[in-house]
Amino acid sequence: MQLIHGFSKLSRTEKLAWLKEEGKLSDNTLRVLDQHLHSDSDIQDVYGDLSENTVSNFYLPLGLSPNFLINGKLMTLPMVTEESSVVAAASSAAKFWAGHGGFSALVTGTGKVGQIHFTWTGDPGELFRVFESRREALLQSVSPLTRRMEERGGGITSMEIRAAKSGLPEDFQLFVTFHTANAMGANFINSVLEALADQLITVIKETALQGELEVLMSILSNYTPESLVLCHVENEIGIFENISPDLSAHQFARKFRKAIDIAHHDPYRAVTHNKGIFNGMDAVIMATGNDFRAVEAGGHAYASRSGSYQSLSRLELSEGSFRFTLEVPLAVGTVGGLTGIHPLAAASLEILGNPSASELMEVIAAAGLASNFSAIRSLITTGIQKGHMKMHLGNMLRQLKASMEESRQAEKHFDDRTLSYSELAGFLDNLRSKNPKR
Repeated sequence: MQLIHGFSKLSRTEKLAWLKEEGKLSDNTLRVLDQHLHSDSDIQDVYGDLSENTVSNFYLPLGLSPNFLINGKLMTLPMVTEESSVVAAASSAAKFWAGHGGFSALVTGTGKVGQIHFTWTGDPGELFRVFESRREALLQSVSPLTRRMEERGGGITSMEIRAAKSGLPEDFQLFVTFHTANAMGANFINSVLEALADQLITVIKETALQGELEVLMSILSNYTPESLVLCHVENEIGIFENISPDLSAHQFARKFRKAIDIAHHDPYRAVTHNKGIFNGMDAVIMATGNDFRAVEAGGHAYASRSGSYQSLSRLELSEGSFRFTLEVPLAVGTVGGLTGIHPLAAASLEILGNPSASELMEVIAAAGLASNFSAIRSLITTGIQKGHMKMHLGNMLRQLKASMEESRQAEKHFDDRTLSYSELAGFLDNLRSKNPKR
């Protein structure tokens, strides 16, 4: 494959023709790409403009997880994921807890952070003095950018110069905290930061201080411990009396606590434990057009805030009471960005009752806690693979090109057996050997 220049300027047809000439695209694959274009050209234009060099659409299922009782309100959650067990697990936990008090969620903050990193070669004391004397002027300089956000109840909430974490004497940062109302606010924050950086340079030049200020970068942070949500479920341990045929309620609760303790102390387990939380959270985040990558990055940083990577959820057992809690930073929006462009993001928000950003944070946290509960329940009872693989049976049958009759017999055969790909392949081979005319 050769280096190509001006690729983004080529039409879709030209891009695919080049790929075909390079031997990287068969006629059959070209047909598949065409088949996944939307039949409505206006909608396809929307999808095409979401990214760069778009040649087709990569579809993921939009599923529904019902029976979520969150802060006394019964809700159905939209979830985008390729893993059927994620939706099934969240739905199972939601139904269980709907009968035992539901999820209680509370947003304790919605602050987001932006940073202007710069170097200053002069007297740090003079830098701080000038900043304090010109703080209001700096804020006023960006008022054209912040005015509309302020009208919606947002804007800059604090601003200070800090020594940088590098420890180098010339490294500093302007640390700015924002409230962005119902928007995630990334573009707003970055625009304000860049304008503040320009003005900071101007202020230093105007004061004729001895020293040079050089801005390195201006960017929001995806670490948002000031935008935090807590979600918990709580009830008497006796509600688990029939949750497993092999465990009493107290045995289940003790094993559950031990599983959480392991995730608290062992980073190898904690990473997988938290991944299970994000299974549910990401699915709702994607469905509503938010950035799951940013949320995951911030969540993993929060899990490491003690200096050791730990579980994001915790369990308290006391006097027969079971309290399971998730604490996680979240920065999401319900207006602007993809939420205002993608038609299915709008549909997902409508399914949720068009929540505010804070309400959406509570919903996402509940999805994460539900997924975590189901995962731990499976791990300490039947094992993770029994239910997980059963949910993937349909996908495996398609990969093995099973007929409707073969699928029916396979579903019956593996109803009470542990499923694996090799076992399924062997079962189908045996069926086909008995019916060679298939």
